[in-house]
Amino acid sequence: MNNFLFVAAENDAIPKCKAGGMGDVVRDVPRQISRKGDSAHIVVPAYSRLHREETFLMHLNFQLRGQDYTAELYRVQPKKDFENLTHYVIHHPEIQPGDIAHIYHNDPTEPFFNDAVKYFIFCTAVAEAVNQNAFGDLDIVHLHDWHSSLLLFLRKYHPSYEKLKQLRFVYTIHNLAIQGIRPFGGNYSSIQNFFPEIPIDYDNLRDHRYWDCINLMAVGVRLADAVHTVSPSYKEDILVPSNPPDFIGGESLEADLQNADLEGRLFGILNGSNYNNIRAAEKGRLYRNIIRALFGWLQEESKKYKYDFLAHTGEKIMDYVEHKPDFIVSSVARLTEQKFYYIKHSPEAFIEILEKLAKVNGVFMLLGTGAPEYEEMFREISYKHKNFIFTNGQSEDLIDSIYLESDLYFMPSLFEPCGISQMLAMRNGHPCLVHHTGGLKDTVQHLKTGFSFDGTTTDEKIRNMVDSFDLVLDIFLNDKPQWKKIKANAKKERFTWDKSVDEYYKFLYAITI
Repeated sequence: MNNFLFVAAENDAIPKCKAGGMGDVVRDVPRQISRKGDSAHIVVPAYSRLHREETFLMHLNFQLRGQDYTAELYRVQPKKDFENLTHYVIHHPEIQPGDIAHIYHNDPTEPFFNDAVKYFIFCTAVAEAVNQNAFGDLDIVHLHDWHSSLLLFLRKYHPSYEKLKQLRFVYTIHNLAIQGIRPFGGNYSSIQNFFPEIPIDYDNLRDHRYWDCINLMAVGVRLADAVHTVSPSYKEDILVPSNPPDFIGGESLEADLQNADLEGRLFGILNGSNYNNIRAAEKGRLYRNIIRALFGWLQEESKKYKYDFLAHTGEKIMDYVEHKPDFIVSSVARLTEQKFYYIKHSPEAFIEILEKLAKVNGVFMLLGTGAPEYEEMFREISYKHKNFIFTNGQSEDLIDSIYLESDLYFMPSLFEPCGISQMLAMRNGHPCLVHHTGGLKDTVQHLKTGFSFDGTTTDEKIRNMVDSFDLVLDIFLNDKPQWKKIKANAKKERFTWDKSVDEYYKFLYAITI
């Protein structure tokens, strides 16, 4: 039996620990490992909340900033039990929840300040837990994004964690654009402040653009035994320099990625989706679940500044309860540049889509939280357009209803490492309209399983996005046989974890199955 350790910032196998697609992957891959008869341990930060009412296991004592630190390791009860899977959280008072999904901090004046602090502490605590054999005799450590890459720094440079050198380390890139860049020194949230005893290897750690900073995403790429992108096309994209906003590629790390590729360490393997034992939604509850979510958010203190907005949305929904729309377009996403740059760049294009929908008794439903400027933009559009229903929060019941009851799923990502949303929509037999990039290339085939748009420049892509939406409406209204065929093709697609994890074993884990 092989024994795995997964280290990440999110894990949707436990309650209230998801902000994006990483949480789905960290939930699903260990489950597939369990089905193969192997064991896995999954550890995430407690964010000062996830350890409550869970099982305390041990204290973890280590040195940071020249001082003694003590963290606590807890075993957590998952949403579903699987054989040979154990879930953990690590608590320390400085590992605080952020303002994004109660996980990440948004530090606009000094990016990554708060997150670097908590993930430095978290990763060092994980290293100490490995030293204390808290997870048993490990074979593979699988890290996810920059939040966990400090373990590779500790493996290479920290004399207290020589045990890490005995293990194979795999590093998955979920979003190359978020790199965890921090100063080498002169700052509380710097590598020298937290590890003053370690001489800094500037050449192997520095960011290519900011030579006085460590790039933690680059640390993962440079020091892991295997590096993994979550789709084959995204792997190809990131080997090429970015030319924003027209093309998002290697984001200054293309040389490191090219080097990893030449060394045979870089692999592009498509994420999977669940098709069995899924959380089933009940049809016909979409509007009821919106109202229920709104009333739930009204009771949250953090939502006070949205009271008027929530009431405004609720009033809209009551109209649609009585007079249902004929066509529902939806998106469920983090409100960020990655997901909605084209709309921020050209709100008038989105308004044009809403106006086209209004003519056919159609609505657009968007659920998500994220960057304040994107939330504000969508609120303003919602106030002015009755058929735009913006639910600015998170609700699992509502998300399931949206995926179940939409007619078209809209995913105009500026770039997309893989994307899981389109797989979930297709699983329910709903075509997607997507930007032809990254993992969306690998999952949505134009006019066969969905619709896609592309272009050479940003303005051309936005124009083609609107034109593609015209094509969607034309087929939906005027060519029902083709629409039904596209729906059927979408529903038949299977992006299984079984296939993906077989490739993990072969290429990432170097294990024969």
